[in-house]
Amino acid sequence: MTAFDRAYWENRWAAAAGEQAEHRVSRAPSPHLVAELKDLPPGLALDAGCGEGTNVIWLARNGWHVTALDISPSALRIAKSLAAQTDATAAERIDWLEADLQRWTPEPGRYDLVTSLYVHTPGPVEEMVQRLANGVAPGGTLIFIGHSPHEPMSGAESTPPGREVSVAAVVTALDPALWEIVVAEDRRRTGSAVDSVIRARQRDVTGHTRG
Repeated sequence: MTAFDRAYWENRWAAAAGEQAEHRVSRAPSPHLVAELKDLPPGLALDAGCGEGTNVIWLARNGWHVTALDISPSALRIAKSLAAQTDATAAERIDWLEADLQRWTPEPGRYDLVTSLYVHTPGPVEEMVQRLANGVAPGGTLIFIGHSPHEPMSGAESTPPGREVSVAAVVTALDPALWEIVVAEDRRRTGSAVDSVIRARQRDVTGHTRG
């Protein structure tokens, strides 16, 4: 099994640094993310495992103030450069943070939105979900999107071990007394690719929710 540690991701993104910038600029954000946030008002967001920053830039261009976190300094350099090229005004709404998601914990209740898309770490998914969920403010939203471990029709394994995020693992990690599960399903992306999409809202005893 691949060790998805700092060395792995730094090597991957350092190798990708020479890719032509115009190819990155033309890439669209995750359609799952766009669909889940279409009715949510902007606020303070965390994108955990931002990679080249496509989703971060989309969030910032739609009014979110975003903390973009990644384990790889090369990924952050690529993302920061892409943000500046794409929309200098939106780039001012992005803070860049180098950290290891296997250990890093957000400030409790800080963010209106926490997203994590296609993140691969060596540790258990459930433990990472719980740590990131800790950073969501009351009434705020948590979105996890990842490669499903199984093709929903046949049940066959759809990705190599260590890369998958199952709907069940994420939902199980969230205390139902604290979280309302809004979306929890497998969705086909392109070709045979299947994604797990989970959207949860933290319950707010004050009765106020953000969407």
